[in-house]
Amino acid sequence: MKKIIIAGGTGFLGQVLENYLNTKGYKIKILTRHPKKENDVFWNAKHLGNWINELENADVLINLTGKSVDCRYNEKNKKLIYDSRIDATNILGLAINRCENPPKIWINSSTATIYKHSLYKEMTEDKGEIGNDFSMNIAKSWEEAFYGISNVNTRKIALRTSIVLGKNGGALIPLKKLTKFGLGGKQGHGNQKVSWIHELDFARAVEFLILSKSLKGNFNLSVPKPTDNLMLMKTLRKIMTMPIGIPHPKWLLSFGAKLIGTETELVLKSRNVIPKRLLDSGFTFKYANIKDALQDLIKN
Repeated sequence: MKKIIIAGGTGFLGQVLENYLNTKGYKIKILTRHPKKENDVFWNAKHLGNWINELENADVLINLTGKSVDCRYNEKNKKLIYDSRIDATNILGLAINRCENPPKIWINSSTATIYKHSLYKEMTEDKGEIGNDFSMNIAKSWEEAFYGISNVNTRKIALRTSIVLGKNGGALIPLKKLTKFGLGGKQGHGNQKVSWIHELDFARAVEFLILSKSLKGNFNLSVPKPTDNLMLMKTLRKIMTMPIGIPHPKWLLSFGAKLIGTETELVLKSRNVIPKRLLDSGFTFKYANIKDALQDLIKN
């Protein structure tokens, strides 16, 4: 039985991973600020503590810690977004090097938002273009912190994860609400690429990387062929049998984003991300088509 530690594992993606890995017979421990379950272990994501004992003889450490980017990018939130990612990554790297028998694998979150807005150029791990704005710089700093720590006995993988669609969390929840009330039209021009991955394939990809002993470095977690915003919303309306979908021009999105405390980048940035390294390594997707994925997540 492999022992897997998930830092920051109480959020949406952490629960997706925990539930999936439990069905595969792994022993899971969750590092969290608010322990509630028997397998929860307290940590504050900043300082060393008794939680370091859980890393001894662990097979895998997965770090998902970080404040949600679904907020306004004011100075306070920018600092929290940055600090929550960098502090947790740094302290985990230090803890690994304090272990006599450190985790064999360290998988750290990153994000597909590291790549530039792109309508046409496909962003692979090797040929993707990384730009210079707040979100991309956060991603760059996150990966620099991760790879900047030398952990000689631990295989390291960074997950450049795209939008994860899930039944009980992630981006699909607000999109369903909009569609339910007849507001599920295209957002902006609607031509922006949407790179996404079904929650099951996200968990399967993580397990695939764990079991593939030669794989390390950056991996894009997204379907082989992105959809676009227009097709995403059209498919969602069809599955939810909602004939009306009022579109959202940019000015309306900007106004609405201020009202609900978020940023338009989350829906207007074109993420044209391709999982070349996963595909080249032999990973196959169960849900590569947006219609099949939404049908499973909404109807089943």
